[in-house]
Amino acid sequence: EDGKIELRAMPEARFCNLTNTIHGGWAMTMLDTAMSLAAQTTLAPGETCPSLETTAKFIRPISIHSGVMHVTGHVIARGRTIITLEGRIENADGKIHAHGTSTCMIVPCKA
Repeated sequence: EDGKIELRAMPEARFCNLTNTIHGGWAMTMLDTAMSLAAQTTLAPGETCPSLETTAKFIRPISIHSGVMHVTGHVIARGRTIITLEGRIENADGKIHAHGTSTCMIVPCKA
């Protein structure tokens, strides 16, 4: 569906930090990927949409025992030059572990 994307991601031990939970960088990467893919569903051929800003809020720790995580991204608003997005990481029970927002700039294709 245009403006929406859903991914599945499995946290692995190699992404653990010193507290033996999954590093926030992993969660940020998953959010950034889902949100940018959602933005790309709205682009015309040849357009690109680099990120201007991305934020993440870590709500619950993710561990290697968390199981498959559901990562979603969706477009909140798309204008002529800016796309605003939201992303979520939830476990199989629907509990949220991380939330993010992103703003992307639409770069038109060159003639």
